Amino acid sequence: MDLFEFLKALILGFVEGMTEFAPVSSTGHLIIVDDMWLKSEEFLGKYPSITFKIVIQLGSILAVVVVFWKRLFSLVGLYKVEGQKASQSFNLLHVIVGMLPAVILGFALKDLIDDYLFGVETVIVALVAGAILMIAADRFGPKTPRVTTLDQITYRQAFTVGLVQCLSLWPGFSRSGATISGGVLFGMNHRTAADFTFIMAVPIMMGASLVSVLKNWEYLSMDHISFYIVGFLSAFVFSLLSIRFFLKLISKVKLVPFAIYRIVLAVILAIIVFM
Repeated sequence: MDLFEFLKALILGFVEGMTEFAPVSSTGHLIIVDDMWLKSEEFLGKYPSITFKIVIQLGSILAVVVVFWKRLFSLVGLYKVEGQKASQSFNLLHVIVGMLPAVILGFALKDLIDDYLFGVETVIVALVAGAILMIAADRFGPKTPRVTTLDQITYRQAFTVGLVQCLSLWPGFSRSGATISGGVLFGMNHRTAADFTFIMAVPIMMGASLVSVLKNWEYLSMDHISFYIVGFLSAFVFSLLSIRFFLKLISKVKLVPFAIYRIVLAVILAIIVFM
């Protein structure tokens, strides 16, 4: 890997790490930066390039594990969260119920998504559609949320948020944007919805990365391993720097400012692409 390729991997990891936890779509930003500027597909190939964009998200997921390790360990019985009641506690079933709809739909539509939705044009539409959902969540969500901690989430709410999460299979829509919006619409405050989003992302993204690697294994080359490693480490470091900041910010500014950013970005991209 030469210096230019090293910088490409570093930049893409930076983009992933700084956007994964904000409801602006990390995948959408990766597609925009890569397709319009860095063009990793030229030396990786189409499918290895798509796999790279998915795999480096594992760096961000590792950052989630570092930040939420107590909650994650409690899900498998390795840690007892202080003040958590056995009769009303956030557990592994909440995560399974929440991730099931997107897992099923993702398997069913994997080829279609890879072949038709990884492009700047489709990301533009997804940015606007996701922004509309986020504005609706802040506008029509309960003024006084009933759910203010993870331990108050019901299985029905987890499943409902999981259904909304299916929208994030469309690159550019944003997983956190969809699930936080769904959580807010159905009674969670913004911080709790964000916490649930990040914890639920751990098994989903691990599974998605494994499936993508296995599916595109024949296209991958050992020559690209260093590119993947640099992107992964870059995403991990920048995610650690951004995650705590975002969790504090989302409680203060809610979703509308992020929605406005998405719309402005979509307009700028549309001007560049279509004019």
